[in-house]
Amino acid sequence: MQRRSLLRAAGASALVTAAPFVRAQGSLQKFKFNLGWKVEASGAGFLLAQQRGYYKDVGLEVAIDTGNGSASAISLVGSGAYDCASADLATMIEFNVNNPTAGLKAVAIQYDLNPNAILVRKGGPIAKPADLAGKSILGQPFNASRKLFPAFAKAQGFDPSGVKWENVAPDIGDTRFVKGDFDASAYFFFTGLLNLKARGMGPEQITVFRFSDHGMKSYGNGLVANAKSMQEQGDTMKAFVKASTRGWIEAIADPKAGAGAIKTREPLANEEIEFERLKLIVDGTMKTPDTRSNGWGAATTARLQATIDETVGAFGLKSSPAVADLWTERFLPLAADRKLKA
Repeated sequence: MQRRSLLRAAGASALVTAAPFVRAQGSLQKFKFNLGWKVEASGAGFLLAQQRGYYKDVGLEVAIDTGNGSASAISLVGSGAYDCASADLATMIEFNVNNPTAGLKAVAIQYDLNPNAILVRKGGPIAKPADLAGKSILGQPFNASRKLFPAFAKAQGFDPSGVKWENVAPDIGDTRFVKGDFDASAYFFFTGLLNLKARGMGPEQITVFRFSDHGMKSYGNGLVANAKSMQEQGDTMKAFVKASTRGWIEAIADPKAGAGAIKTREPLANEEIEFERLKLIVDGTMKTPDTRSNGWGAATTARLQATIDETVGAFGLKSSPAVADLWTERFLPLAADRKLKA
């Protein structure tokens, strides 16, 4: 009798202990996030945060969906279909200027250095950016590298109007570029290098003109949120940014873990390629003096203003927004929680 009483007491105690966890699980706040692209290294930090339960740790149930580029992701956030997305800040600025009531803002910076670039054959006729004048470049109209090209050309002192843009689907275009049909290709550098490598053109055969190496100071992708989510779900947004920051800091410190999270989410992904891509992203856009000083996700007023100025000039926008219309830091975690690992 005494043993049965002890067992019943132990069982009751277990239920009392478990009940708060069950209630917590049932009260997770739903949050919708768009990667802005397919499942690959550009989303590693978010997927690692999800895999390791960091979103649940802060009370969120986050749906992470694939996207079709920044323009599409921003439209989806603007419509309220998603609370937040990874998207190019220049494209967000253009959207806000064309939709004055949209009120989209970046709540964290993902790529401290802009990954937009032009890729050319090493040893060919294009030895410096100014040699691109009058040449043929692969790049679709929605391609961010193509849209920002006028600002890049201006920084290099040549007229971009003579360039012939080749609007060819990326997979077909990559093959044709390797064959020599085009003089150059416009891409995020980490996408272009690996796409061309898969078609037999290794990095040793390519010269990369990264916009950030040639006079441009714009930020790249940021976490873009809509006004309603920021105003009505401020605590939820703050929790999302905090958990995402934790995920990216760990992906930066351990790219193999980041690549593993990609493989877990997308079994058909090539883990080795995504590991290589993630290292390019980390070393080329995230491990920067500003990020080491200010932490992942932070921004400076000077760089934000440069992002606005370069975007307005390149896109020919009818107005120039203020920094406060582009960015808010109120959702960032404490500086100690943003610091990169040694």
